[in-house]
Amino acid sequence: MLTAASGQNFGRQFRTHYGAAALACAAVAIFVLGFVSALVFVRPAKAEGNPASLNPAAISYTLPDQLKWVTQPNGAINAVLRGDPSKPGPYIVLTKWTAHHMSRPHFHPNDRYVMVLSGTWWVGTGNKYDPDSTVPMPTGTFAEHYGKQVHYDGAKDGDVVLEIVGDGPATQVAAEEK
Repeated sequence: MLTAASGQNFGRQFRTHYGAAALACAAVAIFVLGFVSALVFVRPAKAEGNPASLNPAAISYTLPDQLKWVTQPNGAINAVLRGDPSKPGPYIVLTKWTAHHMSRPHFHPNDRYVMVLSGTWWVGTGNKYDPDSTVPMPTGTFAEHYGKQVHYDGAKDGDVVLEIVGDGPATQVAAEEK
């Protein structure tokens, strides 16, 4: 059972080990998950009312049909929610892997926090690409990709949507053993 004291202790340990920026990214990820899960799991209700009546100093939002999805060279389809993954600083990205698409072994310079929003995400580690050895991560799984550690991932029989939070730049360095 999680108590307020144990939660505060976890926060102190997390901050000490990972830094305040990582804690902030994790907090944003948890907050955004509620918004994003509504996009993925629940058919959005028809927008009613006048959005112009909302104070832009209090809230900003992007409706599902306003997300800008961009196909990446590795086959992933991304929508940047916050920040710029190509630059230093925190970012939040939605990533869709369509069925039968996977990345090749690679690593990123910084830790990344990943939440599986829908579908099953398949993950493998090591420099040798072996999709048969990947491990399934079902909807609701939270994972950390540690910086400079080789992995590959994607979708097998069905699409998967991930929320990825990290500190940029989110460069990808190929590490496949050929």
